[in-house]
Parts: sequence; C-alpha cells; structure tokens
Amino acid sequence: MSAVGFIGLGNIGRPMAKRLAGWPEGLWVYDLDPAAAAALEAAGAKVAASPREVAEQAGVVCVMVRDDDQVRAVLSGEDGVLAGAADGCVVVVHSTIRPDTVQELVELAAPHGVRVVDAPVSGGAGGADHGRLAIMVGGDDDAVERCRPALEAMGDLVVHLGPAGAGTATKLARNLMHFVAFTAAMEASALAQAAGIDLPTLGKIVRHTDAITGGPGAIMYRDTAGRLAPDDPWVPIFEHVRALGEKDLTFATELAAQLQVDTPLARLALERLAMGLGLEDEA
Repeated sequence: MSAVGFIGLGNIGRPMAKRLAGWPEGLWVYDLDPAAAAALEAAGAKVAASPREVAEQAGVVCVMVRDDDQVRAVLSGEDGVLAGAADGCVVVVHSTIRPDTVQELVELAAPHGVRVVDAPVSGGAGGADHGRLAIMVGGDDDAVERCRPALEAMGDLVVHLGPAGAGTATKLARNLMHFVAFTAAMEASALAQAAGIDLPTLGKIVRHTDAITGGPGAIMYRDTAGRLAPDDPWVPIFEHVRALGEKDLTFATELAAQLQVDTPLARLALERLAMGLGLEDEA
C-alpha cells in the first residue's frame, strides 16, 4: 500500500477524494481552485503544489478533470504527473474521455514505467458523497488490483471489464442509454403537456415506478444483443414485453399525431422494439 493522490476536486471529484481522506498511508490532492484543495486539507489530506508533486508522493494517482485536454495537461509537462511518478505508479483516469485518448495515455505513460487505468464512474455527486458509485475499470490485472482498494473506498460496485479502454466503452454505453432516455423523457413531457397533464406529477410517477421496476436496466440480463434462439427462456418474457410495448407505443404515437406533437423517438422505438428485444433480425 502507498499514499494515494487525487487531482481534480470538482462536483464529483471532491466527494470522491473525501472518501479517501482517512487513507492510512495518506492522501495528496491538487486542484487549480485553492478553496477546493483547502476543503480536502481540512478533511485530512495534504495539498500538493502541482500534479508532479502528487505523483512524487503517491503510488496511485486518481484524475477527475473535465475533458481529454485537461487529462493530457495533468499528465504531461514538467509539472505533470509523469514528470514525478516513480516506476510502477498507476494513474487512474476517472474522467469520461474518448476511447482513443485512453490508448494515447497508455502509450504516453509506458516509457515512464507508469500504467494507466481508465475508471469512469456513474452515480453522480450523491453517489460519490455516499461511496455508492459504480466504477467501470479497464486496465491490466496487476494495475487494477493495485488501485482496487482505493476504488472500493469510493464505490460499492467496482467492475474490472477488460484491458485499458474497456471502462470507458462501458461508461459510454451506459450514458448512451442515460441521455437517450432523457431525450425520450422530454418527448413524453411534450405529449403529456399537450394532453393537459401536470408535468411534475408525471415526473413523480416515473420516478416512483422506476424505483420499483428498475427502469430500462430491468431488461438487461441476457448475454447477447443479437437474435434470441427460439428455445431461449427469455423469448416468452420478451414476447410479452413486445406485445405491451408495441400496443402502448402505438397508442402514444396516435395520441401524439392527434395533438400535433412530434415524437420521433417513440416512432423509432415502435419500429425497432422487437429487434432490440432479440425477437427479429435487423432489417
């Protein structure tokens, strides 16, 4: 075990880092905002003057900054992580970045004897505050095991998904569903508003029932996205889902047409539901 470093103390990074404040070997932090760093110092962390100093003190360095360019800047240059990291250091990138950037960082770090693990998170600031994050991890086995204790202090679902880049691919797939669902929610809101329904009440109903049923993730149990075999036990279940879904989507799109509300996602869902459930081949 060694000291842990954390760079990027924003909305999610700050509560993540606070979960590490009692780390036995010590926590070193860095952020461009002195107030953010001071809050961690008050919680017991040591504040570094640069990413380089964080890496000089810590064997595992977590990075939670805004985007690809900021991750590159944190690692590179005379004050960057790679300038101070010892051989064997593991850099854990929590930022959601491009998969190509993950591979770029792996290649950038390798000559320094530093390994990069991509570990984007899901659960928001609330999940970070309570240590309830899902952390999606990509990297070689040894590097992942070295940083696992720190990850498990920040999240209660830590999943090693494969080599570097696998964590990022998983996060992008998860967020594809997240933001398409947000767009669908806006479509549903437009339909409800046109029908004279109170939108906050609709939202309350959706949150209530999703908490019971699990929302869209409730059907994500099978191990393929392709066509199901005729004897697959999911077939009768999904046939039922298809019947209900196609009926309700038909009624919803008919109502939308009557009320002159454009619902392209609903029309596409009606067209592709059976294929998505694995009951038909893709056209």
